[in-house]
Amino acid sequence: MMLSRVTSKTTFSAGRVVSTIHRTNVATGRGHSTLARGRHVAKSSLPGSAQWLLSSNNLPNAPSPACIGRSRLLGDGIGAGISAWSTCVRSAATFTITPMGSNRKNRSQSTAAVAEEEDGDLLHLTEGAAGRVTGTGGIDAKAHKEDWMINLGRDSGRINEWLTGPRSYEWYTGVHPSQCPGVCSDGALRSLPLPNLATVTRKAAREYFDNSWALYEVMFAGLNGEEPFYRPPVHGLRHPQIFYYGHTPCLYINKLRVSGVLEKPVNAYFESIFEVGVDEMLWDDMHKNDMVWPTVAEVHEYRKQVYETVVEAIETHPSLSDDGVLVNQEHPFWALFMGFEHERIHLETSSVLFRETPLHLVQTPHHWPPMHPSSKRSSLTTQPTESVDFPSNRMVSVSGSNVDLGKPADFPSYGWDNEYGERRVNVPDFQASENMVTNGEFFQFVTDGGYRNEKYWCDDGWAWRTHRNMKWPFFWEPSGPSGSNEYSLRAIFEVVPMQWDWPVDVNYYEAKAYCRWKAEKERTSRSYRLLTEAEHHLLRSKEHNLNAARQDPTADKVMVTAGEQFPDGPTGSNLNLAYSSQNPVGTYPASTSGHNDVTGNAWEWTEDHFNPLSGFEVHHVYEDFSTPCFDGKHSSIVGGSFISTGDEASVFARFHFRPHFLQHSGFRLVSSDGEAPATHLFPGNFSGQVAARDEGALPDAVMSNDDSNVYESIELRDMYLGLHFSSSGAEEGVKPILPHPNCPEYGLRFPQRVAELLCTLKPERTNNRALDIGCAVGGSSFELAKHFDHVEAFDFSASFIETAKQMQSEARIKFNVPIEADIFTEVVAKHDNGVTPEVLEKVRFFTGDACRLKQYAAEIGTVDGVVMANLLCRLPDPLACLDGMSSVVNKGGVVVMVTPFSWLEEFTPRSKWLGGYPDPVSGEPIYSKGVLRDTMEARGFEQIHEEEMPLLIREHQRKYQYIISEATGWRKL
Repeated sequence: MMLSRVTSKTTFSAGRVVSTIHRTNVATGRGHSTLARGRHVAKSSLPGSAQWLLSSNNLPNAPSPACIGRSRLLGDGIGAGISAWSTCVRSAATFTITPMGSNRKNRSQSTAAVAEEEDGDLLHLTEGAAGRVTGTGGIDAKAHKEDWMINLGRDSGRINEWLTGPRSYEWYTGVHPSQCPGVCSDGALRSLPLPNLATVTRKAAREYFDNSWALYEVMFAGLNGEEPFYRPPVHGLRHPQIFYYGHTPCLYINKLRVSGVLEKPVNAYFESIFEVGVDEMLWDDMHKNDMVWPTVAEVHEYRKQVYETVVEAIETHPSLSDDGVLVNQEHPFWALFMGFEHERIHLETSSVLFRETPLHLVQTPHHWPPMHPSSKRSSLTTQPTESVDFPSNRMVSVSGSNVDLGKPADFPSYGWDNEYGERRVNVPDFQASENMVTNGEFFQFVTDGGYRNEKYWCDDGWAWRTHRNMKWPFFWEPSGPSGSNEYSLRAIFEVVPMQWDWPVDVNYYEAKAYCRWKAEKERTSRSYRLLTEAEHHLLRSKEHNLNAARQDPTADKVMVTAGEQFPDGPTGSNLNLAYSSQNPVGTYPASTSGHNDVTGNAWEWTEDHFNPLSGFEVHHVYEDFSTPCFDGKHSSIVGGSFISTGDEASVFARFHFRPHFLQHSGFRLVSSDGEAPATHLFPGNFSGQVAARDEGALPDAVMSNDDSNVYESIELRDMYLGLHFSSSGAEEGVKPILPHPNCPEYGLRFPQRVAELLCTLKPERTNNRALDIGCAVGGSSFELAKHFDHVEAFDFSASFIETAKQMQSEARIKFNVPIEADIFTEVVAKHDNGVTPEVLEKVRFFTGDACRLKQYAAEIGTVDGVVMANLLCRLPDPLACLDGMSSVVNKGGVVVMVTPFSWLEEFTPRSKWLGGYPDPVSGEPIYSKGVLRDTMEARGFEQIHEEEMPLLIREHQRKYQYIISEATGWRKL
């Protein structure tokens, strides 16, 4: 949080409000003037800065202004003496730039030059015919209505001339690509292997830095002229490229400062405006950071300074050595490798923005890897035929298995925080298409009217399609008359004939629509979906899968293989920037499972929400890398693309995008008998994109940075397996309670007894459905399923839900029963008698938050019975849960609540406790039991039952938790 001092002054002149609001940052001395809505004039009050007079006819309901920033950027000290000011000018009206005072020839100047102007020189922005800032300075008389053009031509066109055509040697602020580590025999620069951090030398760190830095600058040499640096993307959902040109060096400095390697900024103003990128929110979120950006020359100079600063740190900092040191997550130079991998992420995401840029504004730069040779084919048809122009795509069966996700904490490569932790996923048998869906296959969807038929699309997907007026994939370019269905294919820097056998690039919505269309066209009972993260790992070649890499780090292929060599050998693939485009599916050998392009070529969309593994912890140097995206609004992607390098190409990589996001990404068809083994952070998946418009879709505990979901641990999972399936251990000779006189066996089968109580209270049967809130590992859910036709069951813990699903699939789950200290006996979890396969099929498990029960009502539907066992006093907002009961319970239905009322502030803020404290006025005790009764009655329920219900939880064979909960029954009136 920045401390700021705000001063304001308002006067009236000629019927107009003249408002100056000056905000100075106490820490940095930076300030800006902010415009109020309405007709106004605002003037900077920073000493020594240029003064601007702004006027517009925005009405009070006009959009809120965003800031245009100016700064004295090229001072004589690094980060010293920065005098910055910014004025907000975003408006619905267009404007011209007109000099007032002296008759200046150059009407638009660099940010540095403007900041140096004398105080008396005023520039007047007024509504009217919009002026286009031309490449030669001045204003083009031709009207143009795009505000971003104020960034162009601020130096009489010299920068535009410098940026037009092939780059000169001086473009490169680090090592020239022709002399850079990673340069290949064809002159192209490709990625080095991912560094092994077990023995990092200064030389190795410098080489990987130079490779990362030069790859980025080679790509940005592909912007032709000044305009593409400032032109917003066509969808308006990301920053212009000038931001990303300055963003990656900014992160190096900021993170090295956080880790303690650097003591001061290089340019504090740049390290503020370039710090935070944009995660586009919704497909119709068009509000982005409108501002006057620094010139390309200024950012180029900044990149020089950052490069020199980082090189000096690598070569002189005492925590590195020439002989090699271990760089782990506690080492200060972990931040340096964070900078490398961050830069490589933006190498890929910016390449997508390049691919979206008008073709005349890009050029293939020298030293850029060539496209795959298949792109040179010239005799391609415009009307493809299956098995001729693209291969048939058969479904290949895959045997189910357990998949253990998570990167070992001591694995010797850099990893993002979301990669660490653990989760075991039981994957049932499934079928997956041999290839990713090709352009040729998707052409059939397009020509059959798939983009015109709403029935194939989820609600939000259809809204996105209509908003964008999408009729074919974005990177397809019409090459014939309207309606002819003739297309070319846009690559990063070129347009090539349509490559029918390359994987199609689509977003999640388009992929899911194709799945529904394909199932309908085949006229079978089989449905199609996307892959899941766990299923993907069963498709990987056994030589390079998760298990192999855990045993030998070199089995993570990117650890030992540079881009030029990646296509070679029996496990070759188009990855690590071997080429700068995709390739025909099946070009390289199939994986062990018989599937092509499991890694590289294009990312694959999955059914999983981006999610934390059990034991997830943020890294203090980059606390908000993953957690903002654990929101149920981001879909995981797997496998990497042709341009994925470094950690992105690792077997442990876990990345994601929003479902409307364009990336080098496609999909593979999957079919299975049961529910997809996917991880969701709210009920269901992106059907209707429920979470996209619900800012509170994810439980607060998952979003916190202290791993506050205490229910995510293997030990606790094992404890709950013992509680819910107390008949486990009989075959191994382990009893749930150590035999002794008066053994309290009546405390066993607690979850089952809760479910049985509901049935004895005889709820009216309207639809014969039940709900288990806080189902844990499923014991009560399966008992309910003996008596109801369908059971909805959810829990906050993803680990518990995964375990419940494994029990549902009758997987052989083993867990440890504690005996004494570090001695355990491994047993197999066993269901109670009567839990048949037919019973198991009646339950739907999902991860959810009881405090959002009301929001889940539409997804869950109504039920005749609800159980909630030992959960109420563990909720952060119990009343929020109780408020939702009436939304889901049918008239005559029954709710059974069992709770010991053991309130603790670590779970529930004291202000949210139902009772357990003295009345602040009378001093009389307030008991939860009475408050619960009043609360339920106020919500339309009457109490019909009350009893004391004991339970036992084993800690080891001689120690147990003995809890006496109050069980109450409530009938809906």
